[in-house]
Amino acid sequence: MKQCPVCNLKYPSESATCFVDGAELVAIQDPRIGTTIAGRYLLEDVLGEGGMATVYRAQHKLVDRACAVKIMNTALAKNEVIRERFRREAKAAQTLAHPNIIEIFDQGETADGGMYLVMEVLEGESLADLLERQSKVPLDRALPIWIQIARALARAHDFEVIHRDLKPENIYLAKGDGGTDVVKLLDFGIARSMQDSRLTGAGEVFGTPQYMSPERITSIEAGPSSDLYAIGVIMYEMLVGDLPFDASDVATWFIKHMKEPAPSARKTDPSIPEAIDKLMLELMAKEAKNRPVDAHKVHNDLVAVAGAIGIRIPPDLLHEPASSRAPAPTLPPVAIDRWARRTVVFQQMLQKVYQGNPPPDAAKMLDEVRELVRRVATLRKNAMQTERQLEALETRGREGRQRFGHAVDALGVDASKARDEAKEALARTETTTAQSDKARETVLAAHHEIVRWEGRSAFMEPYQQLADAYKNTGVAVEKWLAVRKQHKKVEAIAEQKKSVVGDLEFQIEELRTALKNHEQNIEKEQSRCEEKIGKMGAEAEQLETKLLDLASRFCAPLRSRPELGPLFQELEADAAA
Repeated sequence: MKQCPVCNLKYPSESATCFVDGAELVAIQDPRIGTTIAGRYLLEDVLGEGGMATVYRAQHKLVDRACAVKIMNTALAKNEVIRERFRREAKAAQTLAHPNIIEIFDQGETADGGMYLVMEVLEGESLADLLERQSKVPLDRALPIWIQIARALARAHDFEVIHRDLKPENIYLAKGDGGTDVVKLLDFGIARSMQDSRLTGAGEVFGTPQYMSPERITSIEAGPSSDLYAIGVIMYEMLVGDLPFDASDVATWFIKHMKEPAPSARKTDPSIPEAIDKLMLELMAKEAKNRPVDAHKVHNDLVAVAGAIGIRIPPDLLHEPASSRAPAPTLPPVAIDRWARRTVVFQQMLQKVYQGNPPPDAAKMLDEVRELVRRVATLRKNAMQTERQLEALETRGREGRQRFGHAVDALGVDASKARDEAKEALARTETTTAQSDKARETVLAAHHEIVRWEGRSAFMEPYQQLADAYKNTGVAVEKWLAVRKQHKKVEAIAEQKKSVVGDLEFQIEELRTALKNHEQNIEKEQSRCEEKIGKMGAEAEQLETKLLDLASRFCAPLRSRPELGPLFQELEADAAA
Protein backbone atom coordinates (compact mmCIF):
# COMPACT_ATOMS: atom_id res chain seq x y z
CA MET A 1 0.00 0.00 0.00
CA LYS A 2 0.99 3.61 -0.61
CA GLN A 3 -0.19 6.86 0.94
CA CYS A 4 -0.30 10.49 -0.07
CA PRO A 5 1.92 12.48 2.33
CA VAL A 6 -0.28 15.54 1.88
CA CYS A 7 -3.89 14.33 2.21
CA ASN A 8 -3.18 10.77 3.57
CA LEU A 9 -5.35 9.15 0.91
CA LYS A 10 -4.31 5.52 0.44
CA TYR A 11 -3.59 3.86 -2.91
CA PRO A 12 -2.60 0.45 -4.29
CA SER A 13 1.16 -0.19 -4.45
CA GLU A 14 1.30 0.32 -8.23
CA SER A 15 0.00 3.92 -8.04
CA ALA A 16 2.52 6.76 -8.32
CA THR A 17 0.81 10.09 -7.60
CA CYS A 18 -2.26 11.35 -5.76
CA PHE A 19 -5.11 12.41 -8.07
CA VAL A 20 -6.21 15.01 -5.50
CA ASP A 21 -3.02 17.05 -5.05
CA GLY A 22 -0.55 15.43 -7.44
CA ALA A 23 1.89 14.57 -4.65
CA GLU A 24 4.20 11.59 -5.08
CA LEU A 25 2.95 8.62 -3.06
CA VAL A 26 5.08 6.99 -0.35
CA ALA A 27 5.06 3.36 0.75
CA ILE A 28 3.33 2.52 4.02
CA GLN A 29 5.75 0.70 6.31
CA ASP A 30 3.26 -1.99 7.31
CA PRO A 31 1.69 -3.22 4.07
CA ARG A 32 -1.53 -4.17 5.86
CA ILE A 33 -2.25 -0.56 6.91
CA GLY A 34 -5.00 0.78 4.70
CA THR A 35 -6.22 -2.65 3.62
CA THR A 36 -9.62 -4.12 4.43
CA ILE A 37 -10.14 -7.51 6.10
CA ALA A 38 -13.24 -9.56 5.29
CA GLY A 39 -14.73 -6.67 3.35
CA ARG A 40 -15.45 -4.81 6.58
CA TYR A 41 -12.45 -4.03 8.79
CA LEU A 42 -10.22 -1.18 7.58
CA LEU A 43 -6.80 -1.43 9.27
CA GLU A 44 -5.61 2.02 10.39
CA ASP A 45 -2.63 1.64 12.74
CA VAL A 46 -0.54 -0.87 14.69
CA LEU A 47 -1.48 -1.18 18.37
CA GLY A 48 1.03 -3.86 19.30
CA GLU A 49 3.19 -6.70 18.01
CA GLY A 50 4.12 -10.07 19.47
CA GLY A 51 5.78 -13.28 18.41
CA MET A 52 2.50 -14.79 17.30
CA ALA A 53 0.45 -11.88 15.94
CA THR A 54 0.12 -8.16 15.29
CA VAL A 55 -2.80 -6.15 16.66
CA TYR A 56 -4.17 -3.27 14.58
CA ARG A 57 -6.56 -0.46 15.37
CA ALA A 58 -9.32 -0.77 12.79
CA GLN A 59 -12.63 0.69 11.71
CA HIS A 60 -15.70 -1.29 10.71
CA LYS A 61 -16.41 0.30 7.33
CA LEU A 62 -20.10 -0.58 7.23
CA VAL A 63 -21.13 0.66 10.66
CA ASP A 64 -18.35 3.13 11.53
CA ARG A 65 -17.26 1.29 14.67
CA ALA A 66 -13.74 1.17 16.13
CA CYS A 67 -12.27 -2.26 16.87
CA ALA A 68 -8.96 -4.08 17.20
CA VAL A 69 -7.93 -6.76 14.70
CA LYS A 70 -5.37 -9.38 15.71
CA ILE A 71 -3.70 -11.02 12.69
CA MET A 72 -1.49 -14.07 12.96
CA ASN A 73 2.03 -13.59 11.67
CA THR A 74 2.40 -14.97 8.14
CA ALA A 75 5.34 -17.20 9.09
CA LEU A 76 3.09 -19.16 11.46
CA ALA A 77 0.05 -19.39 9.20
CA LYS A 78 0.98 -22.82 7.80
CA ASN A 79 1.39 -24.41 11.23
CA GLU A 80 -1.95 -26.12 11.80
CA VAL A 81 -1.36 -26.53 15.55
CA ILE A 82 -0.75 -22.80 15.97
CA ARG A 83 -3.72 -22.01 13.73
CA GLU A 84 -5.90 -24.17 15.96
CA ARG A 85 -4.64 -22.41 19.07
CA PHE A 86 -5.47 -19.08 17.41
CA ARG A 87 -8.99 -20.30 16.59
CA ARG A 88 -9.35 -21.58 20.12
CA GLU A 89 -8.47 -18.16 21.56
CA ALA A 90 -11.34 -16.59 19.64
CA LYS A 91 -13.80 -19.38 20.38
CA ALA A 92 -13.00 -19.56 24.08
CA ALA A 93 -13.35 -15.82 24.66
CA GLN A 94 -16.53 -15.59 22.55
CA THR A 95 -18.22 -18.47 24.35
CA LEU A 96 -17.33 -17.23 27.83
CA ALA A 97 -18.98 -13.81 27.22
CA HIS A 98 -17.92 -12.25 30.52
CA PRO A 99 -17.31 -8.53 31.24
CA ASN A 100 -13.88 -9.34 32.71
CA ILE A 101 -12.78 -11.27 29.61
CA ILE A 102 -11.94 -9.39 26.42
CA GLU A 103 -14.82 -9.47 23.97
CA ILE A 104 -14.21 -11.12 20.60
CA PHE A 105 -16.54 -9.92 17.85
CA ASP A 106 -15.44 -11.92 14.84
CA GLN A 107 -12.82 -14.32 13.50
CA GLY A 108 -11.77 -15.77 10.16
CA GLU A 109 -9.05 -16.06 7.54
CA THR A 110 -7.36 -13.27 5.59
CA ALA A 111 -7.09 -13.41 1.81
CA ASP A 112 -3.50 -14.70 2.06
CA GLY A 113 -4.47 -17.60 4.35
CA GLY A 114 -3.65 -15.98 7.68
CA MET A 115 -5.92 -15.98 10.71
CA TYR A 116 -7.54 -12.94 12.26
CA LEU A 117 -9.86 -12.12 15.12
CA VAL A 118 -11.68 -8.87 15.86
CA MET A 119 -11.78 -7.59 19.43
CA GLU A 120 -12.95 -4.63 21.45
CA VAL A 121 -10.52 -1.72 21.69
CA LEU A 122 -9.24 -1.26 25.24
CA GLU A 123 -7.93 1.93 26.82
CA GLY A 124 -5.58 1.46 29.75
CA GLU A 125 -2.52 -0.68 30.44
CA SER A 126 -1.55 -4.24 31.29
CA LEU A 127 -0.83 -5.29 34.86
CA ALA A 128 2.74 -5.96 33.69
CA ASP A 129 3.08 -2.30 32.67
CA LEU A 130 1.75 -1.20 36.06
CA LEU A 131 4.19 -3.47 37.93
CA GLU A 132 7.09 -2.28 35.81
CA ARG A 133 6.21 1.31 36.66
CA GLN A 134 5.65 1.02 40.41
CA SER A 135 6.75 -2.48 41.51
CA LYS A 136 4.16 -2.90 44.29
CA VAL A 137 0.41 -2.34 44.10
CA PRO A 138 -1.37 -1.00 47.22
CA LEU A 139 -3.86 -3.45 48.72
CA ASP A 140 -6.81 -1.09 48.20
CA ARG A 141 -6.14 -1.24 44.46
CA ALA A 142 -4.90 -4.83 44.27
CA LEU A 143 -7.85 -6.46 46.02
CA PRO A 144 -10.52 -5.23 43.54
CA ILE A 145 -8.27 -6.43 40.70
CA TRP A 146 -8.00 -9.92 42.22
CA ILE A 147 -11.76 -10.10 42.75
CA GLN A 148 -12.35 -9.40 39.06
CA ILE A 149 -9.71 -11.94 37.99
CA ALA A 150 -11.45 -14.55 40.16
CA ARG A 151 -14.82 -13.69 38.56
CA ALA A 152 -13.39 -14.13 35.07
CA LEU A 153 -11.74 -17.45 35.93
CA ALA A 154 -14.89 -18.70 37.64
CA ARG A 155 -16.76 -18.18 34.36
CA ALA A 156 -13.98 -19.79 32.31
CA HIS A 157 -13.72 -22.81 34.60
CA ASP A 158 -17.50 -23.23 34.77
CA PHE A 159 -17.34 -23.67 30.99
CA GLU A 160 -14.36 -26.01 31.33
CA VAL A 161 -11.87 -23.56 29.82
CA ILE A 162 -8.48 -23.34 31.51
CA HIS A 163 -6.40 -20.28 30.66
CA ARG A 164 -3.00 -22.00 31.22
CA ASP A 165 -0.94 -18.82 30.81
CA LEU A 166 -2.23 -16.41 33.42
CA LYS A 167 0.37 -13.69 34.04
CA PRO A 168 0.49 -9.88 34.40
CA GLU A 169 0.95 -9.43 30.63
CA ASN A 170 -2.41 -11.16 30.04
CA ILE A 171 -4.30 -9.09 32.62
CA TYR A 172 -5.40 -5.74 31.19
CA LEU A 173 -6.55 -2.87 33.38
CA ALA A 174 -9.07 -0.91 31.32
CA LYS A 175 -10.28 2.48 32.49
CA GLY A 176 -13.61 2.37 34.31
CA ASP A 177 -15.84 5.04 35.80
CA GLY A 178 -14.00 7.34 38.17
CA GLY A 179 -10.63 5.95 37.14
CA THR A 180 -11.32 2.50 38.58
CA ASP A 181 -9.76 -0.61 37.08
CA VAL A 182 -11.89 -2.88 34.92
CA VAL A 183 -10.01 -6.15 34.51
CA LYS A 184 -9.95 -7.87 31.12
CA LEU A 185 -8.29 -11.27 30.79
CA LEU A 186 -6.47 -11.54 27.46
CA ASP A 187 -4.86 -14.17 25.28
CA PHE A 188 -6.60 -17.50 25.56
CA GLY A 189 -4.24 -18.71 22.80
CA ILE A 190 -3.03 -21.75 24.74
CA ALA A 191 -6.22 -22.15 26.76
CA ARG A 192 -7.54 -25.68 26.67
CA SER A 193 -11.08 -26.89 26.99
CA MET A 194 -11.18 -30.05 29.04
CA GLN A 195 -13.25 -31.54 26.21
CA ASP A 196 -10.69 -30.70 23.47
CA SER A 197 -8.43 -33.25 21.89
CA ARG A 198 -4.81 -32.68 22.83
CA LEU A 199 -2.88 -30.09 20.90
CA THR A 200 0.21 -30.25 23.08
CA GLY A 201 2.70 -32.86 21.95
CA ALA A 202 4.57 -35.15 24.29
CA GLY A 203 7.35 -33.31 26.05
CA GLU A 204 6.02 -29.86 25.11
CA VAL A 205 5.44 -27.31 27.85
CA PHE A 206 3.56 -24.07 27.13
CA GLY A 207 3.22 -21.25 29.57
CA THR A 208 5.36 -18.79 31.50
CA PRO A 209 7.73 -20.50 33.99
CA GLN A 210 7.39 -17.85 36.71
CA TYR A 211 3.64 -18.57 37.07
CA MET A 212 3.36 -22.28 36.30
CA SER A 213 1.94 -24.70 38.85
CA PRO A 214 3.83 -27.93 39.64
CA GLU A 215 1.26 -30.02 37.76
CA ARG A 216 1.50 -27.75 34.69
CA ILE A 217 5.21 -28.48 34.58
CA THR A 218 4.81 -32.25 34.81
CA SER A 219 1.53 -32.84 32.95
CA ILE A 220 -0.53 -31.37 30.12
CA GLU A 221 -3.62 -32.60 31.97
CA ALA A 222 -3.42 -29.84 34.58
CA GLY A 223 -6.89 -28.64 35.57
CA PRO A 224 -8.49 -25.38 36.71
CA SER A 225 -6.44 -25.37 39.90
CA SER A 226 -3.33 -24.56 37.86
CA ASP A 227 -4.88 -21.14 37.09
CA LEU A 228 -5.51 -20.65 40.81
CA TYR A 229 -1.82 -21.29 41.50
CA ALA A 230 -0.96 -18.53 39.01
CA ILE A 231 -3.33 -16.15 40.85
CA GLY A 232 -1.42 -16.83 44.07
CA VAL A 233 1.91 -15.99 42.39
CA ILE A 234 0.46 -12.80 40.88
CA MET A 235 -1.04 -11.72 44.22
CA TYR A 236 2.32 -12.21 45.95
CA GLU A 237 4.14 -10.28 43.22
CA MET A 238 1.70 -7.36 43.39
CA LEU A 239 1.95 -6.99 47.18
CA VAL A 240 5.63 -7.79 47.76
CA GLY A 241 7.13 -6.40 44.56
CA ASP A 242 8.99 -9.62 43.79
CA LEU A 243 8.07 -13.11 42.67
CA PRO A 244 7.79 -15.77 45.40
CA PHE A 245 10.60 -17.75 43.74
CA ASP A 246 13.77 -16.49 42.09
CA ALA A 247 15.72 -18.34 39.41
CA SER A 248 18.18 -17.68 36.60
CA ASP A 249 16.90 -20.29 34.15
CA VAL A 250 13.74 -22.20 33.27
CA ALA A 251 14.88 -25.49 34.82
CA THR A 252 15.47 -23.82 38.20
CA TRP A 253 12.05 -22.15 38.03
CA PHE A 254 10.48 -25.54 37.51
CA ILE A 255 12.39 -27.15 40.39
CA LYS A 256 11.43 -24.38 42.80
CA HIS A 257 7.75 -24.52 41.83
CA MET A 258 7.74 -28.29 42.37
CA LYS A 259 9.92 -28.54 45.49
CA GLU A 260 10.33 -25.25 47.36
CA PRO A 261 7.53 -24.16 49.73
CA ALA A 262 5.96 -20.82 48.90
CA PRO A 263 7.16 -18.02 51.22
CA SER A 264 4.88 -16.07 53.52
CA ALA A 265 4.34 -12.52 52.27
CA ARG A 266 3.89 -11.30 55.86
CA LYS A 267 7.51 -12.13 56.61
CA THR A 268 8.47 -9.48 54.04
CA ASP A 269 5.64 -7.06 54.82
CA PRO A 270 3.86 -7.55 58.17
CA SER A 271 1.16 -5.05 57.15
CA ILE A 272 -0.31 -7.61 54.74
CA PRO A 273 -3.51 -9.00 56.30
CA GLU A 274 -3.15 -12.50 57.69
CA ALA A 275 -6.21 -13.70 55.74
CA ILE A 276 -4.62 -12.57 52.46
CA ASP A 277 -1.31 -14.23 53.34
CA LYS A 278 -3.12 -17.46 54.25
CA LEU A 279 -5.07 -17.41 50.97
CA MET A 280 -1.92 -16.84 48.91
CA LEU A 281 -0.19 -19.78 50.60
CA GLU A 282 -3.24 -21.98 49.94
CA LEU A 283 -3.30 -20.91 46.28
CA MET A 284 0.40 -21.76 45.92
CA ALA A 285 0.09 -25.17 47.59
CA LYS A 286 2.16 -27.81 45.80
CA GLU A 287 -0.74 -30.23 45.51
CA ALA A 288 -3.88 -29.10 43.72
CA LYS A 289 -6.14 -30.78 46.30
CA ASN A 290 -4.78 -28.44 48.99
CA ARG A 291 -5.77 -25.29 47.08
CA PRO A 292 -9.23 -23.67 47.22
CA VAL A 293 -11.86 -25.85 45.55
CA ASP A 294 -12.45 -23.38 42.68
CA ALA A 295 -12.36 -19.73 41.57
CA HIS A 296 -15.80 -19.08 43.09
CA LYS A 297 -14.32 -19.94 46.50
CA VAL A 298 -11.35 -17.63 45.87
CA HIS A 299 -13.76 -14.86 44.86
CA ASN A 300 -15.88 -15.30 47.99
CA ASP A 301 -12.80 -15.31 50.24
CA LEU A 302 -11.47 -12.13 48.62
CA VAL A 303 -14.85 -10.38 48.91
CA ALA A 304 -15.02 -11.38 52.59
CA VAL A 305 -11.58 -9.90 53.24
CA ALA A 306 -12.45 -6.70 51.36
CA GLY A 307 -15.63 -6.30 53.37
CA ALA A 308 -13.82 -6.97 56.66
CA ILE A 309 -11.11 -4.35 56.09
CA GLY A 310 -13.29 -1.78 54.30
CA ILE A 311 -11.87 -1.98 50.76
CA ARG A 312 -14.15 -1.23 47.82
CA ILE A 313 -15.70 -4.31 46.23
CA PRO A 314 -15.92 -3.75 42.45
CA PRO A 315 -19.47 -3.95 41.06
CA ASP A 316 -20.39 -7.24 39.44
CA LEU A 317 -20.90 -6.42 35.76
CA LEU A 318 -22.51 -9.76 34.91
CA HIS A 319 -25.92 -8.16 34.47
CA GLU A 320 -24.65 -5.31 32.34
CA PRO A 321 -25.31 -5.48 28.56
CA ALA A 322 -23.63 -8.54 27.05
CA SER A 323 -21.56 -6.48 24.65
CA SER A 324 -19.51 -3.32 24.82
CA ARG A 325 -20.81 -2.49 21.35
CA ALA A 326 -23.85 -0.36 20.67
CA PRO A 327 -25.59 -0.95 17.33
CA ALA A 328 -24.92 1.67 14.65
CA PRO A 329 -28.35 3.15 13.80
CA THR A 330 -27.56 4.36 10.29
CA LEU A 331 -24.96 3.92 7.57
CA PRO A 332 -22.32 6.60 8.33
CA PRO A 333 -20.51 8.78 5.79
CA VAL A 334 -17.89 6.44 4.35
CA ALA A 335 -15.70 6.36 1.25
CA ILE A 336 -18.57 6.02 -1.22
CA ASP A 337 -20.11 9.32 -0.08
CA ARG A 338 -16.79 11.02 -0.81
CA TRP A 339 -16.73 9.55 -4.29
CA ALA A 340 -20.20 10.92 -4.92
CA ARG A 341 -18.97 14.39 -3.92
CA ARG A 342 -15.84 13.99 -6.04
CA THR A 343 -17.97 13.09 -9.05
CA VAL A 344 -19.79 16.42 -8.65
CA VAL A 345 -16.44 18.24 -8.49
CA PHE A 346 -15.22 16.40 -11.61
CA GLN A 347 -18.37 17.53 -13.45
CA GLN A 348 -17.74 21.13 -12.34
CA MET A 349 -14.16 20.87 -13.66
CA LEU A 350 -15.32 19.82 -17.12
CA GLN A 351 -18.00 22.52 -17.15
CA LYS A 352 -15.53 25.24 -16.14
CA VAL A 353 -12.86 24.26 -18.65
CA TYR A 354 -14.95 23.14 -21.64
CA GLN A 355 -18.18 25.13 -21.12
CA GLY A 356 -20.40 22.06 -21.43
CA ASN A 357 -18.61 20.55 -24.44
CA PRO A 358 -15.89 18.29 -22.97
CA PRO A 359 -13.65 16.01 -25.08
CA PRO A 360 -15.20 12.55 -25.61
CA ASP A 361 -12.42 10.83 -23.62
CA ALA A 362 -12.97 13.06 -20.58
CA ALA A 363 -16.76 12.70 -20.76
CA LYS A 364 -16.41 8.92 -21.12
CA MET A 365 -14.13 8.70 -18.08
CA LEU A 366 -16.57 10.76 -16.02
CA ASP A 367 -19.41 8.44 -17.07
CA GLU A 368 -17.29 5.45 -16.07
CA VAL A 369 -16.61 7.08 -12.69
CA ARG A 370 -20.34 7.62 -12.17
CA GLU A 371 -21.10 4.01 -13.10
CA LEU A 372 -18.42 2.67 -10.77
CA VAL A 373 -19.68 4.89 -7.95
CA ARG A 374 -23.21 3.59 -8.56
CA ARG A 375 -22.04 -0.03 -8.51
CA VAL A 376 -19.99 0.50 -5.36
CA ALA A 377 -22.94 2.25 -3.69
CA THR A 378 -25.20 -0.71 -4.55
CA LEU A 379 -22.67 -3.17 -3.19
CA ARG A 380 -22.23 -1.15 0.02
CA LYS A 381 -26.00 -0.88 0.46
CA ASN A 382 -26.48 -4.62 0.03
CA ALA A 383 -23.53 -5.32 2.31
CA MET A 384 -25.03 -3.00 4.91
CA GLN A 385 -28.34 -4.87 4.80
CA THR A 386 -26.50 -8.15 5.28
CA GLU A 387 -24.45 -6.57 8.05
CA ARG A 388 -27.69 -5.68 9.85
CA GLN A 389 -28.74 -9.32 9.59
CA LEU A 390 -25.34 -10.34 10.93
CA GLU A 391 -25.60 -7.88 13.82
CA ALA A 392 -29.03 -9.28 14.70
CA LEU A 393 -27.51 -12.77 14.73
CA GLU A 394 -24.61 -11.55 16.87
CA THR A 395 -27.07 -9.96 19.29
CA ARG A 396 -28.98 -13.23 19.54
CA GLY A 397 -25.71 -15.04 20.09
CA ARG A 398 -24.53 -12.65 22.81
CA GLU A 399 -27.89 -12.68 24.58
CA GLY A 400 -27.90 -16.47 24.51
CA ARG A 401 -24.35 -16.65 25.86
CA GLN A 402 -25.24 -14.16 28.56
CA ARG A 403 -28.38 -16.09 29.50
CA PHE A 404 -26.58 -19.40 29.70
CA GLY A 405 -23.66 -17.72 31.46
CA HIS A 406 -25.92 -16.33 34.19
CA ALA A 407 -27.51 -19.74 34.71
CA VAL A 408 -24.16 -21.51 34.85
CA ASP A 409 -22.79 -18.86 37.22
CA ALA A 410 -25.70 -19.35 39.64
CA LEU A 411 -25.21 -23.12 39.59
CA GLY A 412 -21.45 -22.63 39.78
CA VAL A 413 -21.78 -20.68 43.02
CA ASP A 414 -23.92 -23.47 44.50
CA ALA A 415 -21.51 -26.11 43.18
CA SER A 416 -18.57 -24.23 44.70
CA LYS A 417 -20.23 -24.21 48.11
CA ALA A 418 -21.04 -27.91 47.72
CA ARG A 419 -17.45 -28.69 46.69
CA ASP A 420 -16.11 -26.85 49.71
CA GLU A 421 -18.50 -28.74 52.00
CA ALA A 422 -17.55 -32.01 50.30
CA LYS A 423 -13.87 -31.17 50.77
CA GLU A 424 -14.44 -30.54 54.49
CA ALA A 425 -16.48 -33.75 54.77
CA LEU A 426 -13.70 -35.69 53.05
CA ALA A 427 -11.17 -34.19 55.47
CA ARG A 428 -13.38 -35.32 58.39
CA THR A 429 -13.60 -38.76 56.81
CA GLU A 430 -9.82 -38.94 56.63
CA THR A 431 -9.65 -37.89 60.29
CA THR A 432 -12.15 -40.54 61.44
CA THR A 433 -10.39 -43.13 59.26
CA ALA A 434 -7.16 -42.38 61.10
CA GLN A 435 -8.99 -42.54 64.46
CA SER A 436 -10.57 -45.88 63.50
CA ASP A 437 -7.21 -47.31 62.44
CA LYS A 438 -5.67 -46.17 65.71
CA ALA A 439 -8.55 -47.71 67.72
CA ARG A 440 -8.14 -50.98 65.83
CA GLU A 441 -4.42 -51.02 66.62
CA THR A 442 -5.29 -50.52 70.29
CA VAL A 443 -7.67 -53.51 70.14
CA LEU A 444 -5.03 -55.66 68.47
CA ALA A 445 -2.46 -54.69 71.10
CA ALA A 446 -4.94 -55.51 73.91
CA HIS A 447 -5.83 -58.79 72.25
CA HIS A 448 -2.14 -59.61 72.02
CA GLU A 449 -2.00 -59.30 75.84
CA ILE A 450 -4.93 -61.72 76.16
CA VAL A 451 -3.16 -64.31 74.02
CA ARG A 452 0.04 -63.89 75.99
CA TRP A 453 -1.58 -64.40 79.39
CA GLU A 454 -3.80 -67.19 78.15
CA GLY A 455 -0.62 -68.95 77.10
CA ARG A 456 0.89 -68.40 80.52
CA SER A 457 -2.13 -69.68 82.37
CA ALA A 458 -3.12 -72.43 79.92
CA PHE A 459 -6.49 -72.03 81.68
CA MET A 460 -5.02 -73.99 84.54
CA GLU A 461 -4.39 -71.07 86.86
CA PRO A 462 -6.21 -67.69 86.88
CA TYR A 463 -4.08 -64.54 86.60
CA GLN A 464 -5.07 -60.99 87.42
CA GLN A 465 -3.16 -59.86 84.31
CA LEU A 466 -5.46 -62.06 82.19
CA ALA A 467 -8.54 -60.47 83.72
CA ASP A 468 -7.08 -56.98 83.12
CA ALA A 469 -6.32 -57.93 79.51
CA TYR A 470 -9.94 -59.02 78.99
CA LYS A 471 -11.20 -55.75 80.53
CA ASN A 472 -8.81 -53.58 78.48
CA THR A 473 -9.77 -55.35 75.27
CA GLY A 474 -13.47 -54.87 76.00
CA VAL A 475 -12.96 -51.14 76.57
CA ALA A 476 -10.82 -50.88 73.40
CA VAL A 477 -13.44 -52.69 71.30
CA GLU A 478 -16.19 -50.40 72.60
CA LYS A 479 -14.10 -47.35 71.71
CA TRP A 480 -13.40 -48.83 68.30
CA LEU A 481 -17.09 -49.47 67.81
CA ALA A 482 -17.94 -45.86 68.70
CA VAL A 483 -15.28 -44.52 66.35
CA ARG A 484 -16.49 -46.81 63.55
CA LYS A 485 -20.07 -45.59 64.01
CA GLN A 486 -18.86 -41.99 63.82
CA HIS A 487 -16.74 -42.85 60.77
CA LYS A 488 -19.70 -44.41 58.93
CA LYS A 489 -21.84 -41.38 59.77
CA VAL A 490 -19.17 -39.00 58.42
CA GLU A 491 -18.75 -41.21 55.35
CA ALA A 492 -22.47 -41.04 54.66
CA ILE A 493 -22.38 -37.22 54.93
CA ALA A 494 -19.38 -37.10 52.59
CA GLU A 495 -21.20 -39.30 50.06
CA GLN A 496 -24.27 -37.09 50.31
CA LYS A 497 -22.15 -33.96 49.73
CA LYS A 498 -20.43 -35.68 46.81
CA SER A 499 -23.83 -36.54 45.36
CA VAL A 500 -24.95 -32.91 45.61
CA VAL A 501 -21.80 -31.84 43.75
CA GLY A 502 -22.49 -34.46 41.09
CA ASP A 503 -26.09 -33.30 40.62
CA LEU A 504 -25.05 -29.66 40.26
CA GLU A 505 -22.22 -30.50 37.86
CA PHE A 506 -24.69 -32.54 35.78
CA GLN A 507 -27.00 -29.52 35.54
CA ILE A 508 -24.06 -27.32 34.56
CA GLU A 509 -23.05 -29.83 31.89
CA GLU A 510 -26.59 -29.77 30.48
CA LEU A 511 -26.37 -25.98 30.20
CA ARG A 512 -22.97 -26.26 28.49
CA THR A 513 -24.46 -28.62 25.94
CA ALA A 514 -27.40 -26.29 25.35
CA LEU A 515 -25.01 -23.37 24.84
CA LYS A 516 -22.95 -25.43 22.39
CA ASN A 517 -26.07 -26.17 20.33
CA HIS A 518 -27.05 -22.49 20.46
CA GLU A 519 -23.58 -21.48 19.23
CA GLN A 520 -23.60 -23.98 16.38
CA ASN A 521 -26.96 -22.74 15.09
CA ILE A 522 -25.87 -19.10 15.25
CA GLU A 523 -22.52 -19.86 13.59
CA LYS A 524 -24.15 -21.49 10.57
CA GLU A 525 -26.26 -18.42 9.88
CA GLN A 526 -23.34 -16.09 10.60
CA SER A 527 -21.09 -17.91 8.14
CA ARG A 528 -23.58 -17.37 5.32
CA CYS A 529 -23.84 -13.65 6.08
CA GLU A 530 -20.08 -13.22 6.47
CA GLU A 531 -19.43 -14.97 3.17
CA LYS A 532 -21.84 -12.64 1.38
CA ILE A 533 -20.34 -9.53 3.01
CA GLY A 534 -16.83 -10.72 2.22
CA LYS A 535 -17.61 -11.21 -1.48
CA MET A 536 -19.38 -7.87 -1.78
CA GLY A 537 -16.58 -6.15 0.10
CA ALA A 538 -13.89 -7.66 -2.13
CA GLU A 539 -15.78 -6.61 -5.28
CA ALA A 540 -16.27 -3.09 -3.91
CA GLU A 541 -12.53 -2.86 -3.11
CA GLN A 542 -11.68 -3.80 -6.70
CA LEU A 543 -14.09 -1.20 -8.05
CA GLU A 544 -12.66 1.48 -5.73
CA THR A 545 -9.18 0.63 -6.99
CA LYS A 546 -10.47 1.23 -10.53
CA LEU A 547 -11.99 4.50 -9.32
CA LEU A 548 -8.60 5.68 -8.06
CA ASP A 549 -7.00 4.86 -11.39
CA LEU A 550 -9.77 6.56 -13.38
CA ALA A 551 -9.68 9.63 -11.14
CA SER A 552 -5.90 9.91 -11.55
CA ARG A 553 -6.17 9.72 -15.36
CA PHE A 554 -9.09 12.15 -15.35
CA CYS A 555 -7.31 14.77 -13.21
CA ALA A 556 -3.84 14.53 -14.80
CA PRO A 557 -4.52 16.75 -17.88
CA LEU A 558 -6.59 19.22 -15.80
CA ARG A 559 -4.09 19.84 -13.02
CA SER A 560 -2.25 22.52 -14.97
CA ARG A 561 -5.39 24.66 -15.46
CA PRO A 562 -5.14 27.55 -12.96
CA GLU A 563 -8.89 28.20 -12.96
CA LEU A 564 -9.42 24.75 -11.41
CA GLY A 565 -7.27 25.55 -8.37
CA PRO A 566 -10.24 26.10 -6.02
CA LEU A 567 -11.83 22.82 -7.11
CA PHE A 568 -8.61 20.87 -6.51
CA GLN A 569 -8.38 22.55 -3.11
CA GLU A 570 -11.92 21.34 -2.43
CA LEU A 571 -10.81 17.78 -3.27
CA GLU A 572 -7.80 18.15 -0.96
CA ALA A 573 -9.94 19.39 1.92
CA ASP A 574 -12.35 16.50 1.45
CA ALA A 575 -9.51 13.95 1.37
CA ALA A 576 -7.87 15.46 4.46
CA ALA A 577 -11.17 15.26 6.35
